[in-house]
Amino acid sequence: MNIKWFCITSGILLLLAIPTGWPYDFYILLRWVIFVSAGVIAWNFYKSQLTGWSLVFGSIVFLFNPIIPIYLAKSSWVLIDFVGAILFFLAAYSIKEKNK
Repeated sequence: MNIKWFCITSGILLLLAIPTGWPYDFYILLRWVIFVSAGVIAWNFYKSQLTGWSLVFGSIVFLFNPIIPIYLAKSSWVLIDFVGAILFFLAAYSIKEKNK
């Protein structure tokens, strides 16, 4: 499984969520996708003993939890989406691929 693609795809989806006008279903799907991908990324960072990164992505899992959602104003979500996208792109850059 290529974790870099999880990071890049999630970052792109978060950037796409910033403009208004999307149907509500897009944001529900976004919560699920970011929730799952951030969980997978956090787990991989935890296994790699990169505790800081795993805590950051654990926080993203908490924020985008679709089961017990956190409701914030659109302006707050714009900032969270932008910072989250940057974090996903930085994580993609920092992930070291193992040579086979």
